[in-house]
Amino acid sequence: MIDVRGLSVELGGRDVVDGVDLSVADGEWVTVIGPNGAGKTTFLRALAGLAEARGAIEIGGRAMSALSRRALAKLVAFVPQLPFAPDGMTVAEYVLLGRTPHIGYFGTERRADLEAAQRALTTLDLGELGERRLGTLSGGERQRAVLARALAQEAPVLLLDEPTSSLDAGRQQEVLELIDALRLDAGLTVVATMHDLTLAGQYATRLVLLSEGRIVAQGGTGEVLTEPLIAEHYGANVRVLEGAVIPVRR
Repeated sequence: MIDVRGLSVELGGRDVVDGVDLSVADGEWVTVIGPNGAGKTTFLRALAGLAEARGAIEIGGRAMSALSRRALAKLVAFVPQLPFAPDGMTVAEYVLLGRTPHIGYFGTERRADLEAAQRALTTLDLGELGERRLGTLSGGERQRAVLARALAQEAPVLLLDEPTSSLDAGRQQEVLELIDALRLDAGLTVVATMHDLTLAGQYATRLVLLSEGRIVAQGGTGEVLTEPLIAEHYGANVRVLEGAVIPVRR
Protein backbone atom coordinates (compact mmCIF):
# COMPACT_ATOMS: atom_id res chain seq x y z
CA MET A 1 0.00 0.00 0.00
CA ILE A 2 2.87 2.41 0.83
CA ASP A 3 6.33 2.33 -0.69
CA VAL A 4 8.94 4.90 0.32
CA ARG A 5 12.38 5.10 -1.28
CA GLY A 6 15.19 7.47 -0.29
CA LEU A 7 12.88 9.86 1.55
CA SER A 8 14.59 12.94 2.94
CA VAL A 9 13.11 16.11 4.39
CA GLU A 10 15.21 19.19 5.11
CA LEU A 11 14.27 21.62 7.86
CA GLY A 12 16.45 24.44 9.13
CA GLY A 13 19.31 23.49 6.84
CA ARG A 14 19.57 19.82 7.87
CA ASP A 15 17.88 16.58 6.92
CA VAL A 16 15.55 15.69 9.80
CA VAL A 17 14.44 12.68 7.74
CA ASP A 18 17.45 11.19 6.02
CA GLY A 19 17.21 8.59 3.24
CA VAL A 20 14.37 6.48 4.64
CA ASP A 21 13.24 3.34 2.80
CA LEU A 22 10.04 1.72 4.03
CA SER A 23 7.28 -0.46 2.63
CA VAL A 24 3.94 -0.92 4.39
CA ALA A 25 1.66 -3.76 3.34
CA ASP A 26 -2.06 -3.43 2.78
CA GLY A 27 -3.84 -3.78 6.15
CA GLU A 28 -0.66 -3.48 8.22
CA TRP A 29 -0.27 -1.27 11.30
CA VAL A 30 3.21 0.23 11.45
CA THR A 31 4.11 2.47 14.38
CA VAL A 32 7.14 4.74 14.15
CA ILE A 33 8.87 5.29 17.47
CA GLY A 34 11.98 7.22 18.43
CA PRO A 35 13.28 9.92 20.76
CA ASN A 36 12.21 13.56 20.53
CA GLY A 37 13.66 15.15 17.40
CA ALA A 38 14.06 11.83 15.59
CA GLY A 39 11.90 13.04 12.68
CA LYS A 40 8.76 10.99 13.38
CA THR A 41 6.17 13.73 12.81
CA THR A 42 8.04 15.11 9.80
CA PHE A 43 8.13 11.63 8.26
CA LEU A 44 4.38 11.25 8.77
CA ARG A 45 3.71 14.70 7.30
CA ALA A 46 5.77 13.74 4.25
CA LEU A 47 3.59 10.65 3.79
CA ALA A 48 0.55 12.94 3.93
CA GLY A 49 2.05 15.24 1.30
CA LEU A 50 2.34 18.08 3.80
CA ALA A 51 6.14 18.37 3.89
CA GLU A 52 8.38 19.05 0.92
CA ALA A 53 10.52 15.97 0.47
CA ARG A 54 13.12 14.37 -1.77
CA GLY A 55 12.87 10.76 -2.83
CA ALA A 56 9.86 8.74 -3.96
CA ILE A 57 6.56 7.88 -2.27
CA GLU A 58 3.96 5.57 -3.79
CA ILE A 59 0.48 5.07 -2.34
CA GLY A 60 -1.46 2.12 -3.70
CA GLY A 61 0.97 1.86 -6.60
CA ARG A 62 0.55 5.51 -7.59
CA ALA A 63 3.37 8.05 -7.34
CA MET A 64 2.47 10.81 -4.90
CA SER A 65 4.20 13.35 -7.13
CA ALA A 66 1.63 12.63 -9.85
CA LEU A 67 -1.41 13.03 -7.57
CA SER A 68 -3.45 16.19 -7.07
CA ARG A 69 -4.26 17.25 -3.50
CA ARG A 70 -7.80 16.00 -3.96
CA ALA A 71 -6.68 12.63 -5.36
CA LEU A 72 -4.17 12.19 -2.52
CA ALA A 73 -6.86 13.00 0.08
CA LYS A 74 -8.96 10.16 -1.33
CA LEU A 75 -6.09 7.79 -0.57
CA VAL A 76 -4.67 9.15 2.69
CA ALA A 77 -6.38 10.49 5.83
CA PHE A 78 -4.07 12.32 8.25
CA VAL A 79 -4.85 12.96 11.91
CA PRO A 80 -2.33 15.43 13.37
CA GLN A 81 -1.38 15.48 17.03
CA LEU A 82 -3.21 18.79 17.53
CA PRO A 83 -6.04 18.83 14.97
CA PHE A 84 -7.90 22.07 14.30
CA ALA A 85 -11.41 21.55 15.68
CA PRO A 86 -13.45 24.77 16.15
CA ASP A 87 -15.28 24.70 19.48
CA GLY A 88 -18.45 26.17 17.97
CA MET A 89 -18.83 23.53 15.26
CA THR A 90 -21.11 20.56 15.89
CA VAL A 91 -19.75 17.04 15.81
CA ALA A 92 -21.87 16.21 12.74
CA GLU A 93 -20.62 19.30 10.87
CA TYR A 94 -17.03 18.50 11.76
CA VAL A 95 -17.23 14.86 10.67
CA LEU A 96 -18.84 15.91 7.38
CA LEU A 97 -15.67 17.90 6.61
CA GLY A 98 -14.03 14.54 5.99
CA ARG A 99 -16.03 14.34 2.78
CA THR A 100 -14.37 17.45 1.32
CA PRO A 101 -12.16 15.48 -1.15
CA HIS A 102 -15.28 13.88 -2.62
CA ILE A 103 -17.21 17.14 -3.15
CA GLY A 104 -16.62 19.40 -6.17
CA TYR A 105 -15.20 22.86 -5.64
CA PHE A 106 -18.60 24.48 -6.10
CA GLY A 107 -20.67 21.44 -5.12
CA THR A 108 -22.68 20.54 -2.07
CA GLU A 109 -22.92 17.38 -0.03
CA ARG A 110 -24.68 14.53 -1.77
CA ARG A 111 -26.66 11.78 -0.13
CA ALA A 112 -23.60 9.51 -0.32
CA ASP A 113 -21.56 12.10 1.62
CA LEU A 114 -24.17 12.42 4.35
CA GLU A 115 -24.42 8.64 4.62
CA ALA A 116 -20.64 8.24 4.86
CA ALA A 117 -20.51 10.84 7.65
CA GLN A 118 -23.35 9.13 9.49
CA ARG A 119 -21.61 5.75 9.20
CA ALA A 120 -18.50 7.26 10.73
CA LEU A 121 -20.52 8.77 13.59
CA THR A 122 -22.19 5.44 14.25
CA THR A 123 -18.95 3.46 14.05
CA LEU A 124 -17.28 5.76 16.58
CA ASP A 125 -20.37 5.67 18.84
CA LEU A 126 -21.03 9.39 18.33
CA GLY A 127 -24.56 9.20 16.96
CA GLU A 128 -26.13 10.81 20.03
CA LEU A 129 -23.49 13.54 20.09
CA GLY A 130 -23.98 14.76 16.52
CA GLU A 131 -25.55 18.08 17.54
CA ARG A 132 -23.15 18.72 20.41
CA ARG A 133 -20.56 21.48 19.99
CA LEU A 134 -16.97 20.30 19.88
CA GLY A 135 -16.13 22.64 22.73
CA THR A 136 -18.45 20.71 25.07
CA LEU A 137 -16.85 17.29 24.51
CA SER A 138 -14.52 15.42 26.81
CA GLY A 139 -11.01 14.60 25.60
CA GLY A 140 -11.99 11.07 24.65
CA GLU A 141 -15.15 12.20 22.83
CA ARG A 142 -13.22 14.85 20.94
CA GLN A 143 -10.59 12.33 19.87
CA ARG A 144 -13.32 10.03 18.59
CA ALA A 145 -14.79 12.93 16.61
CA VAL A 146 -11.39 13.54 14.99
CA LEU A 147 -11.14 9.86 14.08
CA ALA A 148 -14.70 9.92 12.73
CA ARG A 149 -13.81 12.79 10.42
CA ALA A 150 -10.83 10.79 9.12
CA LEU A 151 -12.99 7.69 8.73
CA ALA A 152 -15.64 9.64 6.78
CA GLN A 153 -12.90 10.45 4.27
CA GLU A 154 -13.00 6.76 3.28
CA ALA A 155 -9.28 6.69 2.46
CA PRO A 156 -7.53 3.30 2.60
CA VAL A 157 -4.53 4.74 4.48
CA LEU A 158 -4.82 6.29 7.95
CA LEU A 159 -1.90 8.33 9.31
CA LEU A 160 -1.98 9.09 13.05
CA ASP A 161 0.44 11.42 14.83
CA GLU A 162 0.45 10.60 18.56
CA PRO A 163 -3.23 9.59 18.67
CA THR A 164 -3.26 9.10 22.45
CA SER A 165 -1.05 11.96 23.65
CA SER A 166 -3.77 13.93 25.48
CA LEU A 167 -5.75 10.99 26.87
CA ASP A 168 -5.76 9.15 30.19
CA ALA A 169 -4.88 5.46 30.36
CA GLY A 170 -8.44 4.22 29.88
CA ARG A 171 -9.14 6.49 26.91
CA GLN A 172 -5.79 5.60 25.35
CA GLN A 173 -6.73 1.94 25.35
CA GLU A 174 -10.23 2.72 24.08
CA VAL A 175 -8.93 4.73 21.11
CA LEU A 176 -6.27 2.17 20.16
CA GLU A 177 -8.74 -0.72 20.35
CA LEU A 178 -11.06 1.31 18.14
CA ILE A 179 -8.33 1.96 15.56
CA ASP A 180 -7.38 -1.70 15.48
CA ALA A 181 -11.01 -2.75 15.03
CA LEU A 182 -11.35 -0.28 12.14
CA ARG A 183 -8.16 -1.65 10.58
CA LEU A 184 -9.43 -5.21 10.76
CA ASP A 185 -13.05 -4.52 9.78
CA ALA A 186 -12.51 -1.87 7.10
CA GLY A 187 -9.13 -3.09 5.82
CA LEU A 188 -7.33 0.15 6.68
CA THR A 189 -3.57 0.49 6.49
CA VAL A 190 -2.35 2.40 9.55
CA VAL A 191 0.90 4.28 10.07
CA ALA A 192 1.22 5.99 13.45
CA THR A 193 3.76 7.70 15.65
CA MET A 194 3.75 7.06 19.39
CA HIS A 195 5.82 7.98 22.45
CA ASP A 196 4.44 5.27 24.74
CA LEU A 197 6.62 2.29 23.84
CA THR A 198 4.54 -0.29 25.67
CA LEU A 199 1.33 0.73 23.92
CA ALA A 200 3.15 0.96 20.59
CA GLY A 201 4.35 -2.60 20.97
CA GLN A 202 0.94 -3.94 21.95
CA TYR A 203 -0.98 -2.63 18.95
CA ALA A 204 1.39 -2.36 15.98
CA THR A 205 2.04 -5.29 13.69
CA ARG A 206 5.49 -3.80 13.11
CA LEU A 207 7.61 -1.20 14.89
CA VAL A 208 10.04 1.14 13.14
CA LEU A 209 12.65 2.86 15.30
CA LEU A 210 13.73 6.21 13.90
CA SER A 211 16.78 8.00 15.30
CA GLU A 212 18.35 11.16 13.87
CA GLY A 213 16.13 10.82 10.83
CA ARG A 214 17.16 7.27 9.93
CA ILE A 215 15.64 3.85 10.51
CA VAL A 216 17.91 2.03 12.95
CA ALA A 217 15.66 -0.98 13.67
CA GLN A 218 12.36 -2.46 12.58
CA GLY A 219 10.39 -5.60 13.23
CA GLY A 220 8.24 -7.11 15.94
CA THR A 221 8.07 -5.98 19.54
CA GLY A 222 10.74 -8.40 20.69
CA GLU A 223 13.15 -7.25 17.99
CA VAL A 224 12.79 -3.49 18.51
CA LEU A 225 11.82 -2.97 22.14
CA THR A 226 15.08 -4.22 23.61
CA GLU A 227 16.95 -2.73 26.53
CA PRO A 228 20.16 -2.07 24.51
CA LEU A 229 18.31 -0.31 21.66
CA ILE A 230 16.28 1.84 24.05
CA ALA A 231 19.39 2.72 26.04
CA GLU A 232 21.33 3.64 22.90
CA HIS A 233 18.71 5.75 21.16
CA TYR A 234 16.62 7.12 24.03
CA GLY A 235 19.36 7.35 26.66
CA ALA A 236 16.94 5.62 29.06
CA ASN A 237 17.55 2.97 31.67
CA VAL A 238 14.68 0.47 31.35
CA ARG A 239 13.69 -3.12 31.82
CA VAL A 240 11.56 -4.86 29.20
CA LEU A 241 9.26 -7.51 30.66
CA GLU A 242 6.90 -9.34 28.30
CA GLY A 243 6.74 -6.32 26.01
CA ALA A 244 6.25 -3.78 28.80
CA VAL A 245 8.91 -1.07 28.91
CA ILE A 246 9.52 -0.12 32.54
CA PRO A 247 11.76 2.81 33.52
CA VAL A 248 14.35 1.94 36.16
CA ARG A 249 15.99 4.55 38.36
CA ARG A 250 19.70 4.84 37.92
